[in-house]
Amino acid sequence: MTSSDGLSILSLSIHGLVRGYDVELGRDADTGGQVLYVLEQARALARNPGVREATLVTRQIFDRNVDESYTMSTEEIGEGTRIARVPFGPRRYLRKESLWPYLDGLVDRIVHDIRSLYSKPDVIHGHYADGGYVGAQLAKLLGVPFVFTGHSLGRVKQKRLLEKGVSSRALDRQFHFPDRIEAEEMALEEAGLVIASTTQEVEEQYELYDHYQPDRMEVIPPGVDLARFHAPRRHAPVPAIAAELSRFLRDPGKPIILTMARPDEKKNFPTLIRAYAECPELRKLANLVLVAGNRDEIGAMEPGARRVLAEILMLVDKYDLYGSVAYPKHHRREDVPDLYRLAARSKGVFVNAAVTEPFGLTLIEAAASGLPVVATRDGGPKDILDVCQNGILINPLDGTDIRDAVLEVLTDSERWESRSQSGIRNAHATYTWESHVEKYLREVRSLREGMRPGYDHFWTRQIRLPGIDRILVTSVDKTLTGDEEALSSLLELLEERGDSVGLAIATGRQPESALEILARNGVPEPDILITCVGTEIYYGKNLALDRSWLRHIDWNWNPDAVREAMGELPGFKLQKKNEQTRFKVSYIIDTRYAPSIREVRRYLRQKGLRVKVVASLGAYLDVTPIRASNGLAVRFLCFKWDLSPDRVLVAGDAGGDEDMLSGNTLGVVVGNYSSELEKLRGKPRVYFAEGSHARGILEGIEHYGFLDEVPAWEDSVV
Repeated sequence: MTSSDGLSILSLSIHGLVRGYDVELGRDADTGGQVLYVLEQARALARNPGVREATLVTRQIFDRNVDESYTMSTEEIGEGTRIARVPFGPRRYLRKESLWPYLDGLVDRIVHDIRSLYSKPDVIHGHYADGGYVGAQLAKLLGVPFVFTGHSLGRVKQKRLLEKGVSSRALDRQFHFPDRIEAEEMALEEAGLVIASTTQEVEEQYELYDHYQPDRMEVIPPGVDLARFHAPRRHAPVPAIAAELSRFLRDPGKPIILTMARPDEKKNFPTLIRAYAECPELRKLANLVLVAGNRDEIGAMEPGARRVLAEILMLVDKYDLYGSVAYPKHHRREDVPDLYRLAARSKGVFVNAAVTEPFGLTLIEAAASGLPVVATRDGGPKDILDVCQNGILINPLDGTDIRDAVLEVLTDSERWESRSQSGIRNAHATYTWESHVEKYLREVRSLREGMRPGYDHFWTRQIRLPGIDRILVTSVDKTLTGDEEALSSLLELLEERGDSVGLAIATGRQPESALEILARNGVPEPDILITCVGTEIYYGKNLALDRSWLRHIDWNWNPDAVREAMGELPGFKLQKKNEQTRFKVSYIIDTRYAPSIREVRRYLRQKGLRVKVVASLGAYLDVTPIRASNGLAVRFLCFKWDLSPDRVLVAGDAGGDEDMLSGNTLGVVVGNYSSELEKLRGKPRVYFAEGSHARGILEGIEHYGFLDEVPAWEDSVV
């Protein structure tokens, strides 16, 4: 059920294979519980009369190795809810760790689509670090409330793996932890509401982050569609999956120790297998059933999953567990409830021995099916067992602890029955999507009431900037200037194109200073002037100030608090008074004493300040509102004046230009660039020119064919 005047909610779950039917859970490390969570949450939101529509944005994929359904641009998954698949990056399916270079392009694409459809969401909800990063950027641009759900947090995973002795360099190479953790920090910085599934997640996991603000965090456990999960029925037929298990088991009638998870190292299959294998009493008493996703051939799986399956098989062989352990290759979604009921009918137990478990959906499914559980005490299981009262918490790294808990559940028949009934009763009473959505919407409405609207004051169909078909945006010092001959050639080229190509200047300078240096170098007054590190935008010869931009960036800006906090750090001296503005606090850096920019950013986050920190040329530092930067100003212009980013060429040379060079704009880094921009090398649509100054801009114009016909983007889907 939807309401014409209800909320429009845009959710982002951009990795994994997401579709509304035959969900491929466990296909790989990226197609796990998050996929089911976002699908069921979207459907549940759309059923609530307070929601007009719920759109789930994910990645459009064209890859012969995955099903053709993932090419569909839109898929209706219920009344008032749909999946919108947006193309970005390579067409093929990529693991989430490979998507980081393309996320800015996705931001640009979604903003363009929203502008084209003349419809802005009321709330943006980002899931996981990548969806959190994209959602935070969209929220800054659109001025709408942002909600973040981390699901699995990078700092937590990194900490666990380091404790296991894996080198930091190897982890960063495999998991891109610096990118992931910074994305999570940016999401937490922007989010007005962080939804956690458990108390432990708030108190112990998010606490590891610089921008830890528990007052913005709410524990709202996900609902579970428990219609399929119920206790075994006396005369129910034997399910098909039973025959598949019987292929492995010498005595299928024994109690079943069941575990079910994707083949991921953190799921800790080996410790459970050893606990079972090294206990003669357990081996005599019960069978072990390992449901580790679906596979056709282990050799064709991704490396992490391949290692997990290989270790499982080696342990089965080492301990000669043939006839006692089942590890089926395939199971269907409809087999999952049958597996729980088979284990419950056998008076067995469900085990989740994951090293860390953010929530524990399988524990709720097992409880609703009447199957007692043994679960890791790390993460969500503590909250779930507190509610369901149907099992035992264990140290997942201690095989003896796992063994003793499983034995206790299996050998105490009276407690087994009470745990079974308690799990059924409490799971069905507590974990519903209806209760999740009611609390979710209460929090979101409260968040919206306390937030100033973003672009509502000019949300009208705007014409393009008069006569302008595309825009060159460039910084001034050392990018546009520095080579008089090349600058003259560039200006002649722009003049030949007449009024169809606009010129925009983006600089950290004050407007008067910027115009002075332009005039000194023979540059005509630009069509657009972005000054003071993206905090001011002016139009035309009369320098008409865009006041809608000022109202937009004023959100959560507290310059007095910035000056007070920065005053406690060594090595930073305020620049002259004429370099300070309403929305920019500027410093000179004394590198002998000043902490690194990363440390400054972390310090300000820990102070609860939502700000941008930009360093330039290793000597200057500007602190601005979180919604202000040269890059955000450029995207604001694209949005306001209905320009596709691929009709905007951006040139720069220093750190202050970094975010405007990323995304679907055509980025050019001139040859005399500062080392701060080296991190952009290899990013899509960022061209490193050999020529310096204006010669590099000319080279970039030729590289992109910027003055030729620019192909239009495909039809909008968001």
